[in-house]
Amino acid sequence: MTSIVKPLFLIGSLLTISACSDKEVGDVSLGLFTTKDIKIDALQDPIVTGVTCHISSIEANLDLSDPSDSSIACRQTGVITAAMLADIDMGDSGEVVFKKSKSIFFKNMKVRRIFDAKSQSLMYVSYSTKETSGSFKHSLSTVPLWGTDAYGVVKPE
Repeated sequence: MTSIVKPLFLIGSLLTISACSDKEVGDVSLGLFTTKDIKIDALQDPIVTGVTCHISSIEANLDLSDPSDSSIACRQTGVITAAMLADIDMGDSGEVVFKKSKSIFFKNMKVRRIFDAKSQSLMYVSYSTKETSGSFKHSLSTVPLWGTDAYGVVKPE
């Protein structure tokens, strides 16, 4: 290898290794002539453990910054109890349950859980912390509590 190609290959390999995640459940190549892939991560809510979210986002192995777009889909995959609901932040802005770096320039993708007492649903919003093309990219998914032990425990104000 030439003296320039060797360091670039090493940097690319390190970026690829650091991008691997034990939460990754899918990896879709966007083509033969691109370094960008769609990565799909599975996230189990750390408090409401009966909820699993699947988050897809673009990762560019040789770029310093990944695109801000992401998509999220959350479903009930286990028991959701009243005790779990008692342990979450009930404020209007909820709480961050997942954070992933998308750039060496302080851009992150976060997932925030918010409780909607009126509809008895958990909302999960994924969003970028850096404005891109005039917009903060975001995506929303909801998990209704209907049919769980937690349904109706918290009354709307």
